[in-house]
Amino acid sequence: MQWTNKGSALLLAGALVALTGPLAAAGTPGHPRAPRAPAAAAQPAAGSVAEAAAEPADGPDPIDFAVVVDQSASLADKDLARETEAAGLLSQGEISERSRAAVIGFGSSEKAGQSPVREVCDLTVADAAGRERLSRCVQLLNKRDAARMGPGTDFPAAIRQAVTRLTQKTQKTQKTQKSTPGGAAAKAPATPKVVFLLTDGKLDVSDSPEYGADPANRQSNGERRLTEELARARAAGVQIWPLGFGTGIDRAALTAMAEGGFRGACSDVPGSVPHMRVVGSSADLDKALQETFAAARCARIAHGTAGKPPADLTVVIPPIATDGSLTVSKHDPKVRVTYYDPAGRKVPTRGEFDGSTFEVGGQDGPVEALRVKNPLPGRWRVHIEAPEGHGDREVAVRAIWQGVLRSDVTLDPASPRAGEEVTVSVRMQTRRGVTVTDPRQLADLTVAAELRGAGFAPVTFRLADDGRAPDRRAGDVRFTGTLTVPAGATGDLELTTRMSAPGVTSDRRPLHARVTQGTPLLTAGLVLDRATVHPGSTVRGTLDVTNNDAGPRTLRLAVENLTPGAELSVSPATVTAPPGGSTRVPITVTVGGGTPLGELGGRIAAVDPGDGDLVLDDGFLDVLVVAPPTWWDRWWKAVVGGAAGLVLIAGFVIAQILARRHRRDLTGVTLELREHGRVLDTLTVGRGQGARGSFPFAVDDMGGAPPTLRRAREGASSGAHVLRRTGTGQLLLRPRGGAQVPLRPGEPTGLDAYELVVRGGGTARGGRSGRARTGSGTGGYGSGDGYGSGTGGGGGFGTDDDFDFDTGGGSGFRTGDGADSRTGTDSRTGTGSRTGEGDGSRTRTDREGRIPRPRRFGRPGRSGRSDRSGRSDGATDHPTTTGTGSETDTGTGSGTGFSTGTGGTTAGDPDLF
Repeated sequence: MQWTNKGSALLLAGALVALTGPLAAAGTPGHPRAPRAPAAAAQPAAGSVAEAAAEPADGPDPIDFAVVVDQSASLADKDLARETEAAGLLSQGEISERSRAAVIGFGSSEKAGQSPVREVCDLTVADAAGRERLSRCVQLLNKRDAARMGPGTDFPAAIRQAVTRLTQKTQKTQKTQKSTPGGAAAKAPATPKVVFLLTDGKLDVSDSPEYGADPANRQSNGERRLTEELARARAAGVQIWPLGFGTGIDRAALTAMAEGGFRGACSDVPGSVPHMRVVGSSADLDKALQETFAAARCARIAHGTAGKPPADLTVVIPPIATDGSLTVSKHDPKVRVTYYDPAGRKVPTRGEFDGSTFEVGGQDGPVEALRVKNPLPGRWRVHIEAPEGHGDREVAVRAIWQGVLRSDVTLDPASPRAGEEVTVSVRMQTRRGVTVTDPRQLADLTVAAELRGAGFAPVTFRLADDGRAPDRRAGDVRFTGTLTVPAGATGDLELTTRMSAPGVTSDRRPLHARVTQGTPLLTAGLVLDRATVHPGSTVRGTLDVTNNDAGPRTLRLAVENLTPGAELSVSPATVTAPPGGSTRVPITVTVGGGTPLGELGGRIAAVDPGDGDLVLDDGFLDVLVVAPPTWWDRWWKAVVGGAAGLVLIAGFVIAQILARRHRRDLTGVTLELREHGRVLDTLTVGRGQGARGSFPFAVDDMGGAPPTLRRAREGASSGAHVLRRTGTGQLLLRPRGGAQVPLRPGEPTGLDAYELVVRGGGTARGGRSGRARTGSGTGGYGSGDGYGSGTGGGGGFGTDDDFDFDTGGGSGFRTGDGADSRTGTDSRTGTGSRTGEGDGSRTRTDREGRIPRPRRFGRPGRSGRSDRSGRSDGATDHPTTTGTGSETDTGTGSGTGFSTGTGGTTAGDPDLF
C-alpha cells in the first residue's frame, strides 16, 4: 500500500502511538487506566505517563472458565445428574455478562469411534442469550453414549481439551491480527482462565491404546502425559481447581493437578490460589462447587434456606455487594420462581427497577439464576411453586456476589518533588458513589498502591487503617500510607490502588500527578472541616495560597468524584493570589437541598488553570448528611420535661383527690342508737353506701316496738338524718330538720329522744391500730348504812377511739346507803362489767375515769334495778369495753364490800388513734 498524502501518514502515526505508547507497557493488561477526573482536560507534558483513552469497564471483571465433568462408567446415573446440575449452577450463576464458559464431559477412548472427551457446550459468552444456550446444552451431560466414549478416566485428554478452548483466540482477535500493519497485534485482555474438574475416581487409561501398545505401561504413560498437560496449562496461565467426591478419590493426584497448573490468583486473599477439594458424596457437590467457583473468581457465597414447593426461601445480600446472582437449584424445570427484594417488592426478571438491573437465566432448566447489578442490600425472598407431582424435591437458594469498589485517592503533596515523601490516602466507594464507612463490611481487606512514572521502576507499597501514623484513626475505612518519590522521577506520575478481600475487588482507576521541578512558584494548602450537616447547610474550610511568581495567579476550586445525586457548590469558585506573598481565603461548600442522606463522597481540589489544570492540593469531603431536625427533634427535651412535670402534678392531684375521697368514705362506720346508755339498735354503713361522704338514715319508732335504724333512700335526705364526713375526716350530723353539728366518734349525741353513737370505719388523720389485750383486776370497797348484795356478769368487746391505753388493772371504791343500784352498763379498762343494787357513786383511778359522763337528751333517766345486756360504753376518752366478770357486793352497817372481776382490755381504734 502506498500513502499518497501527508494527512494519511499523520493518521497512521497517531494510530501507532496510541497502540504502542507508554501506557500499553505500564498498564495492567485487561484493565485500561483512566485519568483522574479534572475540571478540564490537561495536556500531558513531554515524557509523561500517557493517560488511557477509556474508562475501566463497568461491572465485575470477566473470567473464562471450563467445567470438565467425569462421565466414566464408575458414576451412577444420580451422580452424573448432580454433576450436571452443579455445572449448570456455574454457567447460570456467573455474575459478569462478559465472562465465557465451556462445558466438557470426559471418559476414555478404547476403540474405534470413541473419543475421550465430549464438548457439550463450546466457549460461550455468558450474556442473556448465552446463558439460555448454556442452560440447554449442559443437559447433554446426562446422556452417555458407550459407542462414542469409553468407560475409563482420561485426565490428560480432559485438561488438554479445556486448556485449548480457553486459550484459543477469538475470531475478532484473529481479524485484528490480519489487519494490523506489520503483523503487530494488540494483546487481548488478560482475563483469568480457570478449569473446574469434577471426578469421582482416579486416572484410568489402562484400556486406552493411545497410551501405548503394552497395557502394563499405559498407566505410567498416562501419568507422564498428565504432567505434560499440566505444564502446558501453567505456561498458558490456566488454573486447575479439582473437586472430587466419593470414597475412591486419589487425593495426591488431585493435589498434583491443582499445583501443576497456573498458580496465579485473583487476589492476595488466602484461599484464592488453586487447590483441590473433596466432599463425601455427589449430594454435596453443588454447594462445594459454588464455593470453589467463588474462591477462584474473588467472589463470596451467601447460603440461603431450602424447602419443598410451595415455600418462601430467603438469602441475604450485604450492603457492599455491587453485583450478584441468586441461584436456585430447582432440580425440576416445572418449579416456578418469583423474586422479591428486601423491601418486599416483586422484581422483574428482565430490565431495570429502582436503580438495579435484572436478568434471569435457566427458567426452563433444573437450575435458575437471577443476575442483579446494584442489588438492594438485605434479605431477599424467593417464592417457589410447583404443579402437582413436581414438588417432592428440596429446592435451595444461594447468592454469589462481589463488591467492585472505586478508590477515591488523595496525594499529599499533590505535586511532589523527586525524593520527597508523600502521603497517600484512599477511601472506598460503591458503584453508586456511596462511601463505605462500616469497617465490618471490609473485614480482612488489604490495600496496596503502585506508583509508576518516567525515570524510575514501579514502586509498590501497602496502606493501612490501623491508627498508626500516618493513618489518622483506626477503623474509619480510610487507608493511609507513605512512600518516597524516586529521585529519578522527571515527569508525570500514575498512582494505582488495589484492594483485596473476600468478595471485594477494586476498579484500579489511576490517580495522575506531576513531579515538581525545583521550588514551585505556586503552592496551596486546603483544609476542610469535618461536619454533620443537613441538606441546605454549609461546610467551612480554608485555602492558603503562596504565590512566588511575579504576577497574580488565579486558582480554581473544583469538586471531584462527587457522590451521584449530590448537589454541591464551592464559594468562591476562584481565588486570586497576589504576587510575592501568602493569602488565606475562607471557603464555603454548600450542600444542596436535593443531596441524598449519608456519607458524602468526593474531594475539593485547588487547580491551577495556568499550568494545565495542575492539582496543587485537594482534600476529602468528610461530611455526613442527615435529615433536617423536625419540630420534635428540636423540642423533645422540653416536651418530655413538661410532660413529666404535668404527670407528677396530675399524680399528686389525683392522689390528693383519692385520699380526700378515702377520708370521706363512711364505709364500715357503725351507728348505735341508745337510750340511757343502753344500745337499742345498730346500723353499719356498707360498701358503696357512703363513698361520697354522706349517709342518710332514719329511726323507725313504731309504738311499742323497739326503735330501729335503717338506711334512707338517697333522694330522701331532706326527710332523714344525714351523717357526713368531710375531706379532713371530721364527722358531721345533720338531724332531720335540724342544724348540722360535729360528732366525736364514740361520744353520744342527742337524736330525737335517743342518743346516737358513731363508731368504727374511721379514716381520721393520725389514726393507728392497737392490739387486743386481756387483763384482770380486783378491787372495790363499799360502805353504807344498809345491806345489799348483787351479782353480775357481762361479755363484750371494747374499742378505744382515742389515746387511752390500759395495762389491765383497775380499782374502784363505792359508798352508799342501802342497796346499790346502777342503771346502764359499766365498762372499765382491765375490769369486768358489774351490776348491783343500791345507790352510790364510784371513784375510778384509771385514766378514763376522768372523762365526764356524756350529756343526755330526751327521756328522763330511770332508776331501780339495772337492765344489764353485757355491753357498756367506754370509760376512757371514747372507749367501749366488753368482757365477762362476776361481782359480789356485801355490806352491813357501814356497807363494806369487796368485788372481784376479770375482763378484756381495750383495743385502740386504728383509724382514730
